Amino acid sequence: MSARGAIPSQRTAPGAALGDDEAPRARRRVPAAERREELIAAAVHEFAQGGLHGTPVERIARRVGVAQPYVFSLFSNKRELFLAAIDRSFQRVADTFRAAAEDYREGRAADCEDALEAMGRAYKRLLIDDRDYLMLQHQSYAACDDEVVRVRVRHRYAQLLDLAQELSAADPEQLDDFFRHGMALNVTAALGVEDLSIGCDWVQDELN
Repeated sequence: MSARGAIPSQRTAPGAALGDDEAPRARRRVPAAERREELIAAAVHEFAQGGLHGTPVERIARRVGVAQPYVFSLFSNKRELFLAAIDRSFQRVADTFRAAAEDYREGRAADCEDALEAMGRAYKRLLIDDRDYLMLQHQSYAACDDEVVRVRVRHRYAQLLDLAQELSAADPEQLDDFFRHGMALNVTAALGVEDLSIGCDWVQDELN
């Protein structure tokens, strides 16, 4: 066939620009700080389910879409990632307390007797709305056989006590009652019940 009658080649010449539909999409490089936040969020969920010892790091990595070795480029070991998740959990509670206390000061919690009551109600909503943070609390206490974890949990719990006192100006006895009630709420929320007393319906149903 002559050159004049030849079918034009459909190949794109080297260096020629591709059309909009053909241009390869460049993958966005995720900054390490952003990826770290994604890993902590994934760790909160996974550790809430499996705890420190029952959660493979590979599962957390898959949830974010990275390889396990990358996780260890940001966290030296699984325990460090667990501690970061614990910090995030306690910070979430602290933020909840701050927001509730501010609502009370600004008159947005008029049905509450004081800031402490507003904080307690907000905490109860948190336990219902975000079960991961509830279960991670339980997992953090369960992991306290590890001395490093125990030291961190004690420190964060002490900080939470101090913050509650600062926000509410409550006396020590009121604060003690507040946190005892909060611990009871953790148990009722985990069990999916409203009451823990011996005479409540679900306890009697279990015993009969």
